Amino acid sequence: MKKIPVCEPLLNGNESKYVAEAIETNWISSSGKFIEAFEQMFSSYCETDFGISCSNGTTALHIALKALDIGPGDEVILPNFTLVVNANMIILSGAKPVFVDVDKNTWCINPDLIEEKITPRTKAIMVVHMYGHPCEMDSINAIAKKHKLHVIEDAAQSHGATYHNKKTGGLGHISTFSFYANKIITTGEGGMVLTRDQTLAEKCRSLRNQAHGQGTIRYIHETLGYNYRFSNVLAAIGLGQCEHIEKNVNKKRQIGHRYLELLKDVSQIQLPYEHSNVTNVYWMFGVVLKEHLKGKRDLIMQKLLDHGIDTRSFFWPLNKQPVYQKDEYSFINTEGHYPVSEFLGHNGFYLPSGLGLSSDDQELVSDTLIKTLRSC
Repeated sequence: MKKIPVCEPLLNGNESKYVAEAIETNWISSSGKFIEAFEQMFSSYCETDFGISCSNGTTALHIALKALDIGPGDEVILPNFTLVVNANMIILSGAKPVFVDVDKNTWCINPDLIEEKITPRTKAIMVVHMYGHPCEMDSINAIAKKHKLHVIEDAAQSHGATYHNKKTGGLGHISTFSFYANKIITTGEGGMVLTRDQTLAEKCRSLRNQAHGQGTIRYIHETLGYNYRFSNVLAAIGLGQCEHIEKNVNKKRQIGHRYLELLKDVSQIQLPYEHSNVTNVYWMFGVVLKEHLKGKRDLIMQKLLDHGIDTRSFFWPLNKQPVYQKDEYSFINTEGHYPVSEFLGHNGFYLPSGLGLSSDDQELVSDTLIKTLRSC
């Protein structure tokens, strides 16, 4: 039986050549030409001025929050439907995460629900371009400007996506990316912070490297820093990946459009959406079971796996995370009303979406899904 993984990386450019050079020249740690080249190429691709590479997307979020001086007493608004790391990094920074439900079509934070969550303690809005679809940034930025808030973009899932012809990652005050193995370009592990603000960039570079002093006062520290450095070896992979990022983005969109065509007449599921003013890169191609199949998601996923087709469930809504029900996190309000994100968390899953996925594989996945849905 053919096995189709949910996602796998594609390393078919200069990655091995650049890694070999890094090893041969002994530049394998947090210095070397590939770090600067990767930062410059990726930040330029995203139409920003400064790129600060770091150990992963999670640490990128932490650096961004700390660079904005977000800490105890502050609140950060974020979507209730997202990976738990977004809220975790807000908590690690000493601030309080405040949840907002998402739009039923884009699965991104619903701008119409943001202002009611703003308080005098609110310092930032953290947006997540969910599964490759950009958020409604004009509305969000207008709210942020009105209330004098920072906008943090988590663009980990949206490499190459655009909003009004502008790349995600350059739509707020500061943005973060992940280069984990399932991302559109990968370094295995890795992340990056992007910004157009030189002062923020300098703070991020300092924070990722223990906040060292300069010159003879290198080991005198004025603030807390972290070991969130990136390696030249991983940057070598990233540079090789970045050289064919547009090819990867186009392939992802091709996969997404092919699934949309194959599944367009399947009434039992909601398919991904693409607003007229964006390009969705379909990082993962998600489907959501309609109301009459509510509660059958895990059964359907298991039946697909029985046919060799790997899938993944959608993110679990933050207000339902068991960790936030514990007494030590009682400062987090999980009692709100989040019908869209809760429905998505219970009934959504994504199909194989890797860059190596063939058209024949997609037909097999789609046919098997259609037959499985009919049997339920």
